[in-house]
Amino acid sequence: MAVPDYQSLMLPLLKLVSDGQEHSLSVLVDALAMQLKLTDDDKKEMLPSGSQTTFYSRVGWARTYMKMACLLESTGRGTIRITERGLDLLRSNPANINAKFLAQYPEFMEFKGASRHSNKRSAVEAVEYEEPAQTPQEILESSYLNLRRNLAQELMERIKNCPPRFFEKLVIDLLVAMGYGGSRRDAGRAVGQSGDEGIDGIIKEDKLGLDVVYIQAKRWEATVGRPIVQTFAGSLEGQRARKGVLITTSQFSQEAKDYVNKIEKKIVLIDGEQLAQFMIDHGIGVTEVASYTIKKADLDYFGDE
Repeated sequence: MAVPDYQSLMLPLLKLVSDGQEHSLSVLVDALAMQLKLTDDDKKEMLPSGSQTTFYSRVGWARTYMKMACLLESTGRGTIRITERGLDLLRSNPANINAKFLAQYPEFMEFKGASRHSNKRSAVEAVEYEEPAQTPQEILESSYLNLRRNLAQELMERIKNCPPRFFEKLVIDLLVAMGYGGSRRDAGRAVGQSGDEGIDGIIKEDKLGLDVVYIQAKRWEATVGRPIVQTFAGSLEGQRARKGVLITTSQFSQEAKDYVNKIEKKIVLIDGEQLAQFMIDHGIGVTEVASYTIKKADLDYFGDE
């Protein structure tokens, strides 16, 4: 089954701690995964950022929301316990607990930033309150990825409208920013000087020049197939070279990808999408508009002695 959304995890989580004892979140996560019969793939599924598993994150948000509604309370380092309010709720045998259900509690509405000038106002808000299916962290990460995708598309459009010489310069700038080529001056002399047998340039692999990488960088529109990649591999053989990078503004066929995995030489294929992502990561052709730092509580600071 797919990983349940965090609101669907609220009631099962509350029932797991109904004994009134302290429970570790990590133990609860494992118990819930077993109860819900999640597969290994479900449990390994990661958030878009790769910072945490999706299931662990969603259980954590279910815990946070119920804590803010005073159904749960923290008792120490990563441990929780059900409150009397939580026990009263379970005695009423609720069919479901979600954010809209939690809106009946003034503490939760205050946490969500809703006004509660009167009991009547709070009741109206509780009825009208709706919460997205995604956790706040998932919404943030999803929005960030959408912004990156849109920016990557814009970068590709601009690259395709620029002259070939500009594309060569872009490749140099990117490889230097990634730590290749030594200095910008060294890289500028190396790339674009060969033009032999399908090789557009040669660049140092490191600042000392202990090894070199051969480059082919072309603005293709059509899919780059195995023949082009195979020709590039042959060019490396002619230069007695071991490493190469093939960069395109389009994409590579599956046959081309399979081919580089079979040969002895190390050839890295960078398609248009990867190129744009590298540009974003290394600050090439982009400028920073805003920066947000996401923080969490330092459990070491608040931990028991």
